[in-house]
Amino acid sequence: MASKVSCLYVLTVVCWASALWYLSITRPTSSYTVHKSFRTISIARKNVSFGNIRTRPINPHSFDFLINEPEKCEKNAPFLVILISTTHKEFDARQAIRETWGDENNFKGIKISTLFLLGKNTDPVLNQMVEQESQIFHDIIVEDFIDSYHNLTLKTLMGMRWVATFCSKAKYIMKTDSDIFVNMDNLIYKLLKPNTKPRRRYFTGYVINGGPIRDVRSKWYMPRDLYPDSNYPPFCSGTGYIFSADVAEMIYKTSLHTRLLHLEDVYVGLCLRKLGIHPFQNSGFNHWKMAYSLCRYRRVITVHQISPEEMHRIWNDMSSKKHLRC
Repeated sequence: MASKVSCLYVLTVVCWASALWYLSITRPTSSYTVHKSFRTISIARKNVSFGNIRTRPINPHSFDFLINEPEKCEKNAPFLVILISTTHKEFDARQAIRETWGDENNFKGIKISTLFLLGKNTDPVLNQMVEQESQIFHDIIVEDFIDSYHNLTLKTLMGMRWVATFCSKAKYIMKTDSDIFVNMDNLIYKLLKPNTKPRRRYFTGYVINGGPIRDVRSKWYMPRDLYPDSNYPPFCSGTGYIFSADVAEMIYKTSLHTRLLHLEDVYVGLCLRKLGIHPFQNSGFNHWKMAYSLCRYRRVITVHQISPEEMHRIWNDMSSKKHLRC
């Protein structure tokens, strides 16, 4: 069985390399058309009703799962579910995470479930490659919205919906990105503490207090007609935040009646304000790149802008030097 999986993995790597080379020389990058040939391989869904919704949703999130892992939490509820926002071409990043901090078997006696979040790509070749990858690793979920920067909020809401529907008995959830290095020892033992009573209505990360940027040239531009206020509610940087599992359903239900914003972390902050949940500041979450040193990385929970190669190098160094003191 192991040799079969290894062969499938090698085949996947070769196929990804070939596909990306093919796309780089044959596909334009400036314009796309929507294709509807992405085959649904798993749309197993539970008939879950999110109660207490009395008004008609303005944001119904009426998307279907194209790839799903509905049985991932059925046998034992995870202590931690890690939701990682990624894009189709980031196979190397996904594989680096699987082989380092995102390995579900890193902690004996503590169940961790890792899932990569994707929308539908406009290129059917990339959709097929992700489908094949999913059949090998069973750690990808996809809904049928178009995968784009402006749909990052939909991607996060998909993760919230998945937790509320298929994994509601988990203790904690982490949402992060594919270029983030996570110090799992600090996250598990210093922040979440498995031997303590799980918290409720809990949300923490790198808290930002700011306002909308009105410069149309900015990546974070927010038009006045979409958000007229001069200040955002406190929100956690989307590069990485932690919350108790009960909050996933709360945010998803609240989003159904909250006007959608393309800035995912700001939007989650808006939902938290409606829920009366104040995010806690935690200095261990960094939303910037930080030069590597063993002692420095031992003090943090997340570091941003880490390449797959760096991820392996940092993980290997920290793992091999756990006996050293700073």
